[in-house]
Parts: sequence; C-alpha cells; structure tokens
Amino acid sequence: MNGKLFDSERRVMECLWDEGDLSAKEIAERLNKKVGWSKTTTYTIIRKCVEKGAVARKEPGFICHALLSRESVREQETEELIQRNYDGSADLLVASLLGSRKLSSEEISRMKEMIEKWR
Repeated sequence: MNGKLFDSERRVMECLWDEGDLSAKEIAERLNKKVGWSKTTTYTIIRKCVEKGAVARKEPGFICHALLSRESVREQETEELIQRNYDGSADLLVASLLGSRKLSSEEISRMKEMIEKWR
C-alpha cells in the first residue's frame, strides 16, 4: 500500500471488511446512512483508496474489493503508534494501557492467554 489510511478511507475499508465486495453505489448508500456522506464524497474517497492500493475496482458495476485485511492495517497502525509514541517499545505501550484503565478479570485472562501463546 502507498501511504497511511486516513479516517475517511478507513470507513470505506470497514464497509468492505464487514460486508465483503460491494459496488461503489452500495458503499455510498451505507456511508450516507452511517455518516451522512454524499455519493460524490464517497466516490472520491474510494478513488483515493484505489490510488493507494488498498482497494481494487472491478468492472462492470464499479465493484470494490479490499486488498488489505483489517488485521494487516491494525498491525501497521499499531507498529506506527509504538514507534512514534513509545520509541519502539511495545512493553511501554502495554504499561501505558494498563496504567490508564482498570481491566476486567476477563480482559486480564485474555491477555495472559495471548502472552503465553506468544512465548
């Protein structure tokens, strides 16, 4: 992919991740209901996603297909966050998260399971 996804581009991607391949018209309808975007605005954002290599456009019907997975975007954005705010130290990010909110027993258990799996 060429560049970072902006919030508006991510909204288009979320439609595709949640629903699978959609026509530009279907994406525009969903985003109009969800955030009030016009069809023109949505088409412009889709074009930007195509230019960045995040979405493929197929004819006929201007069918859009996500070229990036939700997980790959999350991983990229998390890595950028860690590099930018925590000097590349994931443990500092985790410490910051743990210090800023109270975790439920269920959340703590899930974190323990993930840590054990990563060992």
